Amino acid sequence: MGFWDSITGRTKPKQANLDALFGVPSAALTLQASLGFVPTGDGAVCYRAAAGAGFADAQQDLVALIGQGEGAPRVSTQTDTFGFTWLLVDHDQIDPAHPDLTGLCTDLHAVNTTLEMDGFGPGLLCSLIPFQDSAGRKVALVYLYKQGTFYPFAPSGTDQRDNLLEIQIRDTLKNELPLEGDLGRWMALWGGPGL
Repeated sequence: MGFWDSITGRTKPKQANLDALFGVPSAALTLQASLGFVPTGDGAVCYRAAAGAGFADAQQDLVALIGQGEGAPRVSTQTDTFGFTWLLVDHDQIDPAHPDLTGLCTDLHAVNTTLEMDGFGPGLLCSLIPFQDSAGRKVALVYLYKQGTFYPFAPSGTDQRDNLLEIQIRDTLKNELPLEGDLGRWMALWGGPGL
């Protein structure tokens, strides 16, 4: 930050570190060993879709690129009740007991990077990777694009979340991933894909 920026109170926004997504497979091993949560094989990127043919073409190209070829994941898009678009990637169809988490993270990275390079970075909100334990509890690691950090989200019922579990996951993964320190940014993603 320069002298003039400090006088005027301007700060530069934190840059996204999309390579942090590649730390999720290692964090998943820690999460499984410590708390019994395993990846579901699903993942999603949430963004505000831009108007116009350019964005529609970029989104269509992404769906086609990631979903092509033998053994490719299922890819689809959906719009939630708030008007945000979710690009869903499902890697569990080949071996549901052992989903390809590394491939999933690579695909989520590709979606974010492609939209960013095509000039749609300001519309990117988050990426979500769900996990489940043997009791059926679900939790997601949420990557905040604009902050470059992760936080856990653990829904426990209709419009309820398990804050204790979220704090437990944060403490478990503090050495694995860049975690969001501001609890005010731990947004509830009610009805998020895979949850």
